[in-house]
Amino acid sequence: MEQNQLTTEKAKKTSINELFQTLSASKKGLSSSEADKRLQKYGPNDIPKKKVNPVLKFLSYFWGPIPFMIEAAVVMSAVLHDMASFGIILLLLFMNAIVGFWEERQAGNAIEALQKKLSPSARVLRDGTWVQKPSKELVPGDIVRLRLGDIVPADIKLVEGDYLQADESALTGESLPVEKHSSDIAYSSSTVKQGEMMGLVVSTGANTFFGETTKLVEEAKTTSHFQKAVVRIGDYLIILAVALVGVILLVSIFRQQDILTLIQFSLVLLVASIPAALPAVLSVTMAIGAIALSKKEAIVSRMVSIEELAGMDVLCADKTGTITENKLTVAELRPFENNKENDILLYGTLASREEDKDPIDDAIIAKTKSIAMVTKDLGQYTVTKFEPFDPVVKRTVGTIKDSQGNQFKVAKGAPQVILDLDSNKDQIKDKVSEDVNNFAEKGYRALGIAKTIGKDKWKYIGLIALHDPPRKDSAETIKTAQDMGVNVKMVTGDHIAIGKEVAKEVGLGTNIILPDSFAEKPDRTAKKVIEEADGFAEVFPEHKFNIVESLQDNGHFVGMTGDGVNDAPALKKADAGIAVASATDAAKSAADIVLTKEGLSVIIDAIKESRKIFQRMNNYSKYRLSETIRIILFMTLSILIFQFYPITPLMIVLLAILNDLPIITIAYDNVRFSDQPERWNMRTVLGIATFLGIIGVFVTFGIFYIGLVVLKLDVTILQSFIYLKLSVAGHLTVFVARTRDHFWTIRPAKQLLLAVVLTQLTATLITVYGILLPAMGWGLALFVWGYAFLLFLVTDFLKVYFYKVLDHTDIKFHK
Repeated sequence: MEQNQLTTEKAKKTSINELFQTLSASKKGLSSSEADKRLQKYGPNDIPKKKVNPVLKFLSYFWGPIPFMIEAAVVMSAVLHDMASFGIILLLLFMNAIVGFWEERQAGNAIEALQKKLSPSARVLRDGTWVQKPSKELVPGDIVRLRLGDIVPADIKLVEGDYLQADESALTGESLPVEKHSSDIAYSSSTVKQGEMMGLVVSTGANTFFGETTKLVEEAKTTSHFQKAVVRIGDYLIILAVALVGVILLVSIFRQQDILTLIQFSLVLLVASIPAALPAVLSVTMAIGAIALSKKEAIVSRMVSIEELAGMDVLCADKTGTITENKLTVAELRPFENNKENDILLYGTLASREEDKDPIDDAIIAKTKSIAMVTKDLGQYTVTKFEPFDPVVKRTVGTIKDSQGNQFKVAKGAPQVILDLDSNKDQIKDKVSEDVNNFAEKGYRALGIAKTIGKDKWKYIGLIALHDPPRKDSAETIKTAQDMGVNVKMVTGDHIAIGKEVAKEVGLGTNIILPDSFAEKPDRTAKKVIEEADGFAEVFPEHKFNIVESLQDNGHFVGMTGDGVNDAPALKKADAGIAVASATDAAKSAADIVLTKEGLSVIIDAIKESRKIFQRMNNYSKYRLSETIRIILFMTLSILIFQFYPITPLMIVLLAILNDLPIITIAYDNVRFSDQPERWNMRTVLGIATFLGIIGVFVTFGIFYIGLVVLKLDVTILQSFIYLKLSVAGHLTVFVARTRDHFWTIRPAKQLLLAVVLTQLTATLITVYGILLPAMGWGLALFVWGYAFLLFLVTDFLKVYFYKVLDHTDIKFHK
């Protein structure tokens, strides 16, 4: 594949006409067949990501605190010539590496496949028609249209249009948007903040300015509240294990026991207590959750946002396109003075551009096409110049020439903005305000239309009432969200009366406020007003950012929906930024979650799924904590009180292999989501884990007593006896820890159940037939199973009672 593209630097110095000749292109664009040829020649318009060598990636799993401790145990076993322990611990080391490598690779592949769906698209002229194409299919010579909210898809020579303002901060560090005119270069990955222009693609992929200066672009890794909590749990386990092992070493040295054996035993004990499966459980749970969300039309672009979504208690929802259908229709026409309804449609259509596929333009054009007379009159006019919508001036302007060669301008935009153009605005402002308010009370959005008469003297033609009805499921969905502890606040740029009418229709409160209520007010006052509001109307992008920031300062986890380039700051600021289905590429790139289906119901599905993921990780944490407490305390007390090693280092390693690694299947487990936002309640997690762990210690000493005193077992047989009890009871603890009610209230996933059955069958066969361990026969094995299961039932009943004592909150869970 050739890469002999024109450089951006050379294109910058070359005139537009010369570029068209050099690239064998024209303003009519390329044919599909020619574009395919060039795609084969130049390759796709993307920057190849640097691939990590899989061998090096695999070797990285042998580097780090956990691998180092296992490797130390391997070396110590070799020094002591304990080849059985040496082989098993070495197997554990490689199993950790293989499982971690495989699961991370699978998770990475799954996420990469999902994120391909987020690939930006571009408006490109192919075969003489404007079409949407994935940006990666652009080739040098293509003609593209850039407008507000677009991410520039390649290095583009601007050839037609007034101007663009492009945000190039990600490329150059320049904080202010840069104004671009014809003959300037718009750089790949910059964002269009204002204006609309047509351009010629000159460089793609790695040959763009972005590709040359940024050889590798990686998303900055951020740590969520959830991950921080899990890391704290891991640290707690390690500190606890190190402290107790330290006590064992000190006492054993004081008793003058063999130091090498003690060190090896201590290292292996540490290995068993460290949550080796924690990284794999995290990554697999997140990946499975992301795949589940994608099936419900929500694509995750930042993994940790799933966790933040679980804790979200406030959702700032855009009215248009989220609460409403975003299918605008012309509801009414209100002409002024001697104008007619058809005049409003005629001039409104001339101030629109069909190829932009703007919802407002589409509604006006659709209404015009339904009236033959207006459609016929349109043929007498030619648009010679078009100024696209600008969020600052809030209007579009078209320069028109009629069939006699007369020239005039038309404008459409916010009613007050159009009023300011009119030379007689003082005479008609009350009429405009009255009509706008009447429309708003019906839930209609007003749009002003004006044209020039004579030399730039503007005349208000009339108003168009646009209706965007609420979605049929919005009221029910909002009620569901509120029942789940999520306070939905509506955010809209529309008139406050429209906001109140829509809020009323969907069951939201009608305390809709204007930015004046909180902007430039004392901090405490502003936060109180924002906290108590049901929604916000007539807001600008900076207001959205301030609303999110204020709610976060009040201790909320905030979700924000948005669709435009100007929503990007608020989407980034929110704990969970959600780009809706109709969002621009700029909004999608700023968001954590991108919806591919319209409406609020998708967000509810995402919240439910994220809370399920939280539950799985919460259950794993309780299990892992309780197991570590049980094994470490039992071992420590046995050595200190009875001067007896109840299990060997090899048995500890087998526990780590058979009990910890298969628990990765908890990522697939059936759980119930909470009806309230999830927060890490360390009092509950540590409390229940400690409770289960201490019960486990007493229960294990019980079977120790039975084996030693009642059955008078040989020491080696006694160790196998205790090992099997620790193994079986360990995995039964999973079923206790995974529910707040009795274990049978939620059916475990097939994957988890199968993993437990297979591993405990293996542990039983090892002890029954003496594979690696002393054989103890089926009689003792069945006794262990009976004892473990009986005490499992007792523990489960005690757990339910303990939760009632520990928890003073009334939190319900759902399937």
